[in-house]
Amino acid sequence: MILPIHIYGHPVLRKTTRDISHDYPDLKELLENMYETMAGADGVGLAAPQIGREDRILVVDLNSLAKDDPSLKGFRGTFINAHVMELDGEEELMEEGCLSIPGIHEKVLRKGRLRLQYLDEDFRVHDEVFEGYKARVLQHELDHLDGVMFTDRISGIRKQMIRSKLNRLMEGRTNCSYRVRTVIQR
Repeated sequence: MILPIHIYGHPVLRKTTRDISHDYPDLKELLENMYETMAGADGVGLAAPQIGREDRILVVDLNSLAKDDPSLKGFRGTFINAHVMELDGEEELMEEGCLSIPGIHEKVLRKGRLRLQYLDEDFRVHDEVFEGYKARVLQHELDHLDGVMFTDRISGIRKQMIRSKLNRLMEGRTNCSYRVRTVIQR
């Protein structure tokens, strides 16, 4: 089932998520819904707060980008209770967008390497290093789990330049091809 994506300004996007346990109710169904929601919105990542959940869960699927970058082929995963162990490498400035901030794209500086501990959908433990674009997407989604939006990582001047667009989103004025939930429902 495709779920509505919560838009900038919604309080759930600013909450810090909590780890979940192996007996989390209907986890398989939630993950299927998250993948379906992400695909339906043409996204490459989706964190639980974006669908109104305060749980430390995110999904990523970069297969749609494999045509331009073959190293992304087959990169699809579920990350439960993910925690950053190391963040290093050369910083790169790259444009990012977000399903929760439709219509806005800004350059964000992020580290090139990420070591992450997480559980997969079967609650198997992983300690893995990601680099390049994989690391960037995961950092973006992990930020959501800590109540951080990519617009928090741009310069004050750039944020001032997009302030009116952000205000429109908070007022519920958005035109998306996917279902959304705003603070003020129109």
